[in-house]
Amino acid sequence: MIDLHYWPTPNGWKVTIMLEETGLDYNVIPVDIGMGAQFEPDFMKISPNNRMPALVDHDPIGGGPPISVFESGAMLEYLADKTGQFLPTDPQGRYKVLQWVHWQMANLGPMMGNANHFKNYGPTITELDKLEYGINRFIGEVNRLCGVMNTHLADQEYFADDYSIADMIIWSWAMLLPRTYDDIETDFPHLTRWINQLYNRPAVKRGYKIGKEWKERKRTPEEEEKSRQILFGQTAKSVNDATENANS
Repeated sequence: MIDLHYWPTPNGWKVTIMLEETGLDYNVIPVDIGMGAQFEPDFMKISPNNRMPALVDHDPIGGGPPISVFESGAMLEYLADKTGQFLPTDPQGRYKVLQWVHWQMANLGPMMGNANHFKNYGPTITELDKLEYGINRFIGEVNRLCGVMNTHLADQEYFADDYSIADMIIWSWAMLLPRTYDDIETDFPHLTRWINQLYNRPAVKRGYKIGKEWKERKRTPEEEEKSRQILFGQTAKSVNDATENANS
């Protein structure tokens, strides 16, 4: 059995989609990142970066005691190795997939996260010139990355030779692009085709919907303010304090 510490976000969906695709048994443990659950001592022991998702496999590869894995890209690689699915074993095929896995982790996720932050949370900033610069910088970079994906998908169905963890990890962010662009279908038709194609996979739909009701719960104004401080007010000291609590 796998324990998945999870909240319904793009990084969380990557792993629930993979688990649904592979058919592995798993148990979901909510980590309400808006209320600071990622700083709980037990969670920090398995995810020292105080970010979800993280998993604990009680029947790990090779046997032995449970193994914990944090970072969504590493988790997908681990699950692929465990099941022998969605990641080729031959070097040519394997690295066709892994280059796109690491591309997402280093590019699409961070850039879309920052674009969303400045566009949707930034209006609280009073210095509007700084807000405009942030929006233009990150939305412009997301536009470039969309061009990379659209061009790559123009003459092939998936990011590698076959459907793989590369598609799962990229889709979880790419499906949110309409929040940034009003007319993605016109500007990026091949990317749009791929997004829709993956959403029609039953396992993708199931993985995407897990925990949806948690995120939709209406927070009080006090909870919203606390959530904003937790999500956007973290410092080295807050992380160090949480780590010390986890190790005490």
